[in-house]
Formats: sequence, structure tokens, C-alpha cells
Amino acid sequence: MIKKILLALVMVLPLCAWAQSPKFGIVDVDNIIPQMPEFVEAQNKLSEASKTYESEYGKINDELQKKYAEFQELEKDATTLQSIKERRMQDIQELDKKAQQFAQTAQQDLQRQQAQLMQPIQEKVMTAIKSVGSENGFTMIFPLGAAAYTATDVQDVTPLVKAKLGVKDQAPQAAAPQNP
Repeated sequence: MIKKILLALVMVLPLCAWAQSPKFGIVDVDNIIPQMPEFVEAQNKLSEASKTYESEYGKINDELQKKYAEFQELEKDATTLQSIKERRMQDIQELDKKAQQFAQTAQQDLQRQQAQLMQPIQEKVMTAIKSVGSENGFTMIFPLGAAAYTATDVQDVTPLVKAKLGVKDQAPQAAAPQNP
């Protein structure tokens, strides 16, 4: 008798699991993040830092141009010793090297700052996506464009995630497959 009950359970359980079809969603993170106030604030901070670096690089470049112009005048003067000309050329080369190093350091620092500023934004979006998935019974939510094929029964959860984050649409978006 127990064997018959177990056999019946083994045959019925897969059918119960089959009846609960998985629910899939897609989300357009690239549309959400630029509309978040935190993103705009991060972009403003990066812009300010970039302007500061550009200003400082401009000063170094101006100094380099000035020294080069002075060197060109010195080159025309036949009475200037060759050793002085060579020393001035070395100064210009050193300043040019400093300018290149400064530009490289500035670029690396801006990239580091961007990563630091974007991390909490990305975490906030991921938390919202997980929350929407859990609250709405999704099996999986994929980033828009990650799937090679998307059926019509896949729901675009971008509006739900935006609502969870309190983000309002700022620009019309392309139509994505919706669950009818």
C-alpha cells in the first residue's frame, strides 16, 4: 500500500511543478540608471573633477608652450652657448614628460572616481530588481538585450523597477515586449 502511495506521489509531483510555469522578465538598466538623481549627482562630481584636471593640465601646457617659445628665440641667438640650449631643451622634455604623466594620472583618477560613484547606484538598482522579482513572483529577470530570443510572454519589468526606485521617465523609450 505504501509503495502505491509513493508511486502515485512520484507521478503527481512533476505534474504539479509543471503547472506552475516559470515567469521571466527583462529590465532595461541602461534606461533606468541615467534617470536616477544619484547618477546625475555622480556625473556632476565627475564633471567638476574633470574640469579641475583640465585646468591644471592647461597651466602645465601653457608653461610648456612658453618655455618652448623661449627656446626657439634662444636657438636663433648665435651668442648663446650650446650647453645652455641643451639644458633648456632638457627642461622642456622634462616638463613634457610631467604633463603626460599628469594626464595619465588624471585619467586613472577619474576612472577610479567613476567606479566608486557608480557602485552604490548599481547596487541600489540590483536591490530594486531583486525586490521586484520577489514581490511579483519572477523566476528570473534578465538585462534587456542579454537574451538571444525573447518570447512575447516575457514581461518588461523596467517600469516596476523605476517605480521601486522612484524614478520618473524623462524620455520616451522604445517599445519592449509586454505581458498581455
